[in-house]
Amino acid sequence: MARRVERIVASAVALRNPAVLRPITWSGTFHAIGARLLRHYARDIGIDPAFTIHDREDSADLMNLVRHELGLSTKERRFPLKATCLAIYSLAVNAQLPIDVVLARQFPWCKDWKGELRALFKGYVDAKQRQNVLDYDDLLLYWAEMMCEPSIANAISERFEHVLVDEYQDTNRLQALVLTRMKPDGCGVTVVGDDAQSIYSFRAAEIRNILDFPGLFTPPAHVITLEKNYRSTQAILNASNAVISIAAERFTKDLTSDRPSAQKPALVSVRDGSDQVTYVVERILEAREAGVPLKAQAVLFRAAHHSAELEIELARRNIPFVKFGGLRFLEAAHVKDVLSVLRLAENPGDRVAGFRVLQLLPGIGPTTAGRLLERIAERLEPREVIRDFRPTAATREDWPAFVELFVRLRSSQASWPADLGDVRAWYEPHLERLHADAQIRRADLHQLEQIAAGFPTRERFLTELTLDPPNATSDQADAPLLDEDYLILSTIHSAKGQEWKSVYVLNVVDGCIPSDMATETPAQIEEERRLLYVAMTRAKDDLHLIVPQRFFTHQQPSTGDRHVFASRTRFIPAGILDRFACLAWPVSQRQDRSTRPVITAPVDLKSRMRGMWA
Repeated sequence: MARRVERIVASAVALRNPAVLRPITWSGTFHAIGARLLRHYARDIGIDPAFTIHDREDSADLMNLVRHELGLSTKERRFPLKATCLAIYSLAVNAQLPIDVVLARQFPWCKDWKGELRALFKGYVDAKQRQNVLDYDDLLLYWAEMMCEPSIANAISERFEHVLVDEYQDTNRLQALVLTRMKPDGCGVTVVGDDAQSIYSFRAAEIRNILDFPGLFTPPAHVITLEKNYRSTQAILNASNAVISIAAERFTKDLTSDRPSAQKPALVSVRDGSDQVTYVVERILEAREAGVPLKAQAVLFRAAHHSAELEIELARRNIPFVKFGGLRFLEAAHVKDVLSVLRLAENPGDRVAGFRVLQLLPGIGPTTAGRLLERIAERLEPREVIRDFRPTAATREDWPAFVELFVRLRSSQASWPADLGDVRAWYEPHLERLHADAQIRRADLHQLEQIAAGFPTRERFLTELTLDPPNATSDQADAPLLDEDYLILSTIHSAKGQEWKSVYVLNVVDGCIPSDMATETPAQIEEERRLLYVAMTRAKDDLHLIVPQRFFTHQQPSTGDRHVFASRTRFIPAGILDRFACLAWPVSQRQDRSTRPVITAPVDLKSRMRGMWA
């Protein structure tokens, strides 16, 4: 984005005054900018500028350590797991809500633990401060609190004449607070966003931020409506506009396109989930034969499990596909191992990194690792603690190499990015020991070294990689590496910002869109409407909305697995059906799967299997 802006600005002003052109030195996510400002003003707000940043998994691990230390993991009644605890904490911070409100709205099954959760969160904050680490939420929280100090707030405000924010509909209350504290009068602030695409409330995104933005300032902010769409045909936009026009509250706009088309989006009624799969696969193959690559087609769905039956059929027909999203690069165990070594060298007080690294060594478990980390916390020079430690017999063979690596990484002779090569060389024997697919994982570590070469220092590398990680990992290396073309499967949430020539949306029925888990409040229902709008506007040329008349549900509390009858989503009422090409996919085109060949004699496969090893 920064490169695009620089290119556009250069072309706009080059003829007038080329001397004023400068690179954009301040651009990034809220979290990245916050991390940079916090390091700059760290000593002014009482924190060590050498702090490290925990990603979500690291934060959950630290939460779990505190949870265990407080004895909450040994309760007679099951206490919430670490991921749930972190989700509650994070939502309270980002949504700026009291814990009892968060529990009532999102985690009602945890409300009896309110007192214990408060104690846990206090212990979690204390642990972070002792270890000189910040989590994602701290980057915003510390920034917002720092802006309450007039001298710092004035300095930061004067540093930036203009503040521009993209995707403002996805910001949370804490991010909005940062923005208004930076520019209380709004002078120089521009935000861009689409209220119709606000779909991340589960991450604490607050649609009121963009809806209420104009009225925050005096005089009110000027609203410029961007209605030109460069992606979809006008027929697709006509249907999408009709769906979102029924929203309870929105900025009024109707998207237009220079791409006329007489082909309306197809609203397809099918008998059941099996027919839905057959219809989608046949249309995908027809489009491919007509010259539309699989990669230019996508199947979207509200929940990840909605694609299960389709995935089986795609595999049966040998149609390669990729499903988004999956394991992120930094969540792969071997990548986290290597990064944890660097983080421990950068900040020996990082207890989560220390636990992970020390337990890579044979013979070191949680107790021994904890004892050694406590010694590091008590001493000023961690290298001396490491040197003086006497490992058990099981660890003795591997210990000297670790000591040598740690001392080198902590010394003035450490150099970047050679540090990462040293860590990889040390880690490779452990990689072979810990993972059967070490050869595949080794490729990720070489990729990590290539990424590292683009960063000037170890600290910048660790900070920015944590805040903006790549998505790919060899753990996911399936269809893209095995076939030149592959179909895209994606949840609607993961599809936002993407586009394809042909899009197929599964289960466009009440209970799926809107999800039956998101109809308790009007706000939830409105967000589900926006989800359908986002799905529809991913299509460039061809859009199919599939409406099964019944589908199979799994493990219902009272009735077990069963078929349920469905009705077309409430977001496409009868009054707007003229925007769609409505059709019923004929049952006659489908082979009846209820029939099966007659088996004339039973086959004793158990005996045959036993006989193989006789």
